Amino acid sequence: MKKILSILLAFCMMAGLAACGGSSSSTAGGASGSTAGDGAAAGGTVSVFYYTYGDTYISSVRAALDAALTDAGIAYQDYDSNNSQTTQTEQVTTALAQGTSLLVVNLVDSGSDDAAQNIIDLAKAQNVPVIFFNRSVSESVVSGYDKCVFVGTDYEMAGHMQGQMVGEYLVANYDAVDLNGDGVISYVMFKGQEGNAEAIARTQYGVEDANAVLTAAGKPELSFYDASNANLYLVDQGGAWSAAAANDYMQTILSQYSEANGNMVELIIANNDEMAIGSVTALQNAGYNLGDGAATVIPVFGVDATDAAKDAIQAGTMTGTIKQDAEGMANTIAQITANFQGGADTFAGVDAANVVGTWRVNIPYATYTGEE
Repeated sequence: MKKILSILLAFCMMAGLAACGGSSSSTAGGASGSTAGDGAAAGGTVSVFYYTYGDTYISSVRAALDAALTDAGIAYQDYDSNNSQTTQTEQVTTALAQGTSLLVVNLVDSGSDDAAQNIIDLAKAQNVPVIFFNRSVSESVVSGYDKCVFVGTDYEMAGHMQGQMVGEYLVANYDAVDLNGDGVISYVMFKGQEGNAEAIARTQYGVEDANAVLTAAGKPELSFYDASNANLYLVDQGGAWSAAAANDYMQTILSQYSEANGNMVELIIANNDEMAIGSVTALQNAGYNLGDGAATVIPVFGVDATDAAKDAIQAGTMTGTIKQDAEGMANTIAQITANFQGGADTFAGVDAANVVGTWRVNIPYATYTGEE
């Protein structure tokens, strides 16, 4: 009998710990959450899966979404997939087995429809709604399940807006940027991930639209710094859109390309702010972009408008970025979650101007150069 009582006591202690909110885990498969008052009784615990806690922008979405769900009285559990689709799918399977009421998924593998379709199939079998967010999922996959929506952005627009911003800056500052005076701007493009729709669009339009502005002003198109690179970009091989990847690339570049050699890189365009910040760090180590009013500044552009990027722009060490509204995305996800749990129309309370058909919501972008 004592042994049975001991086992029951241990089980109760473990159950109590599992129900407690707490600080986030950063390990693969790690989870944290909140019981959020009466939320569990009202609609059951929501499971939120992030492709990685290590992404600065995604971390800002997570903080905003945690707050929004808590304010709405919705119980939730956060999961760090640590950039592994296998881990994320296992987490989803476990959450469904534990009776989760809704899945909110920041997909790891957005290079094909397979991962998203697999998650939908698992959820649909238990009649559990799914909200994908941030990393693109195709319309055909989302629309195939009447309890699935996507919350993200018109991802091509980020590339268009970044390209327009780059082009306008260069037209206004051409001679200062053209360090060797050859009449052509030499650039580097940092791509976050192969196969990712956002990365593909930003890489393409960030240059194409800048070139359109330049040629309209009678200036030559941009020239990729390395003529032997047929891709015309450098990609984070780990798919993490990381500052470390861009920093490593730039350190190698700066060991071969310099003002003294007359071939210095004169412009950096990055798919996101993390890669932009990594580039800035490498430039600063080489004596550029010091923000002291004296050192030469190589213009650096990113996407996301993270706090670090905005601080760098204000300090004069980075030039511009495209704001991806983390709070707006989080509030929209929380609203749709409440709608699903309360039996309301899916897009009730969501700005109708941002709703696309019956399957997605686009959160608007905005430019940020520190002058807004």
